Amino acid sequence: MLRNYLRIAFRNLWQHKGFTFLNIIGLTVGMVAFFLIFLYVRFELSYDSMHSKADRIYRIVCDIKTPTETLHASQPSWAVPPHLTGELPEVESAVRVGTGDTWLVYRGDQQFAQDDVAVADSTFLQIFDFPLLKGDRKTALKEPFSVVLTETTAKKFFGSADPMGKSLALGQEKLHATVTGVLKDIPDNSIIKASMIVSMNTITQRLNRGLDDQWGNYGPNGYVLLKPGASAAALEKKFPAFLEKMNGTEMHKINMIPTLFLEPLRDVYLRSTRDGSKTGNITDVYIFSIIGVFILLIACINFINLTTARSADRAKEVGIRKVVGAVKGQLARQFIGESVILCLMALLLAVILTALLIHPFNQIAGKIISPGIFSHPGDLLILLGIAILIGIAAGLYPALVLSSFQPVSVLKGRFATGARGTFLRKALVIVQFTIATGLIIGTLVVYNQLNYMRSQDLGFNKDQKMVCDTRGDSSKLVLKQAVSGLPGVLSTAMSGSVPGGGNPGAYSQIENTHGEMQIANLDLYFVDFDYIPQFKMKMVAGRAFSRAFLTDTTNAMVLNEAAVKLFGYRSPKEAVGRRFDQWGRKGTIIGVVQDFHFRSLQEVIKPLSMRIEPRACDLLSINIDGQNIPATIGTIEKTWKRLMPDKPFSYFFLDEFFDKQYRAEDRFGKLFLYFAVLAIVISCLGLMGLASYSTLQRTKEIGVRKIVGASVGNIVFLLSKDFLQLVAWSFLVAFPVSWFLLHGWLKSFAYRISVYWWIFAAAGMMALLVALLTISFQSIRAAVASPVKSLRTE
Repeated sequence: MLRNYLRIAFRNLWQHKGFTFLNIIGLTVGMVAFFLIFLYVRFELSYDSMHSKADRIYRIVCDIKTPTETLHASQPSWAVPPHLTGELPEVESAVRVGTGDTWLVYRGDQQFAQDDVAVADSTFLQIFDFPLLKGDRKTALKEPFSVVLTETTAKKFFGSADPMGKSLALGQEKLHATVTGVLKDIPDNSIIKASMIVSMNTITQRLNRGLDDQWGNYGPNGYVLLKPGASAAALEKKFPAFLEKMNGTEMHKINMIPTLFLEPLRDVYLRSTRDGSKTGNITDVYIFSIIGVFILLIACINFINLTTARSADRAKEVGIRKVVGAVKGQLARQFIGESVILCLMALLLAVILTALLIHPFNQIAGKIISPGIFSHPGDLLILLGIAILIGIAAGLYPALVLSSFQPVSVLKGRFATGARGTFLRKALVIVQFTIATGLIIGTLVVYNQLNYMRSQDLGFNKDQKMVCDTRGDSSKLVLKQAVSGLPGVLSTAMSGSVPGGGNPGAYSQIENTHGEMQIANLDLYFVDFDYIPQFKMKMVAGRAFSRAFLTDTTNAMVLNEAAVKLFGYRSPKEAVGRRFDQWGRKGTIIGVVQDFHFRSLQEVIKPLSMRIEPRACDLLSINIDGQNIPATIGTIEKTWKRLMPDKPFSYFFLDEFFDKQYRAEDRFGKLFLYFAVLAIVISCLGLMGLASYSTLQRTKEIGVRKIVGASVGNIVFLLSKDFLQLVAWSFLVAFPVSWFLLHGWLKSFAYRISVYWWIFAAAGMMALLVALLTISFQSIRAAVASPVKSLRTE
């Protein structure tokens, strides 16, 4: 019996190769897109799930209230984590982790500029479960100048030799350090990124003594491990008393009141909105989840539409089989079986295509979403289950409807497709193109927003700026002077920060409109005299730093417009000449620079101060001529090696560095575009199949109309208008839904476009045009066919 079912199924599929092909291809593409999105979403949701104690690990964050504002910091002060364990019984352990730094590392005569160097307390490997391949978890980071390397970094420094107990030299001073552990490479789905880890007491006990007791200095990330059963909410309520006990007098004296909060470790990546910590976006995960479901839904609609549309052609087959003894159950199993076979064929192709596409998809996503489709065999069972469910759903209509027909009526030719079947197909087409049109609208909005961010006037010039990090070398000023005279170099400047990079926040007191010294935390740029003209920043009041004024090196400050507004001044001119007191430096404000975007356009421009501080200016910004960039870089490198032979030469271009802030948005835009295109293609495949079937059903009608004088245009319009009306209805549904969802997405950007009417009009026209092109192929072919052949069809 089973063999007979299979023989009939494959015979039917082969006889209608066109419909079979469209069904399989549409479903295959849908499954591939859904599975790739499924892998992406699962990866994003898996951040920091590798730690067995993840449900008890929390990140410590801090709100700092000043008389003018509340700062939302992602780190506590240096003193908070080491004092928590002994003071609060809910805390089992705590750790400070500073990440993202670049250190000079020396191994014999070799020198490396090692990125992603972390510093961490000795409790790091006891709280987090990163696999330690060599060394003792309890003691690896206990002593000063202890270093734990990742597997890749160990091979980079020592090759195939055992690194344990070997020596490295750190920093410009070449401080002796010992390798005390080797860590398996930290996976991509971890918020902690590190290529090597230096013991925290290297900093707190040797390089910068006293940090453990600094309550007003906000430093590395802090994490706390709660005891089993302890409540994070209850612990938060104890923080105010804890801070009051440990540092109450000082914090009230400087009028900066911190409030500590706890963020669950698993929420930090996707849900934290703290400055500098938001590397993921739960909204993007929701959006891609919806897109994945929608694409699979479109593919299912295609499959069901084409399957039910063809079911009427098999009415006589059903009648004959019932006459010769087939029962309703047998017929139902036959139709469902054929549908499931088609789905399983699509599944096989989907698995092959996904295996081929997974590595390019990893590159687009910018991380290893999955090493391969077979890395999680259970995923294939999910796909198998989906395929079987789609097959059952698609085969259910013909199975239940056709198998219940009376054979006498069918064989006498009194069978016709019902209005309910036609309505179902129309409703499904509307749903399908509503999704496709919504994705077209979304693509236009996403790309307009990204272009808007890139085309905004940033308030400074970032073109042809080459930046080198001198890492505090004593020859940095000599290097600047030497580079300034090289051919192809237009100008140079030294600074501690460049736009798009990090910069410190500084406890500041600025004279306000009432003549009082108002406390605030200002972002701080250490610069030299050439910095403001080098980046072509505009002064809106007062003057820039000048060598003509010797006092500019000690008691002069430049503010931006946002800082001026913070202190209540109605115009920038009113702030010029006012007093400041910042980090032990006192003086007057000499000028106000026009606001410029020193961070991503996702953030509003924050209050900023600038001061001359040669010792803190390690970044050499070089404005180069664009005529012969490789030659200019070559001469700069030779000068560097002559003056700084102990420092590896490295550089970056500011425009590329600044644009890195939008890398996540760029990837989001690309993925959104690719999946939107796939959704449209799948929709078109289904529409093409329905148009082909509709044309086939009306072949004789077309022949009669041509004989009585209908033109090709009349026939094309006749065959196309019903489908185009459905597409138009889908636009009316997609318009309000898309506007609501996209308006919410745009709220995450401080500077954003408006969702203009023309975006919706353009999307609607694109959807209609795509549908028309899809339908017209079959319509024109039917319209130009000979009416004699049309009338002879059965």
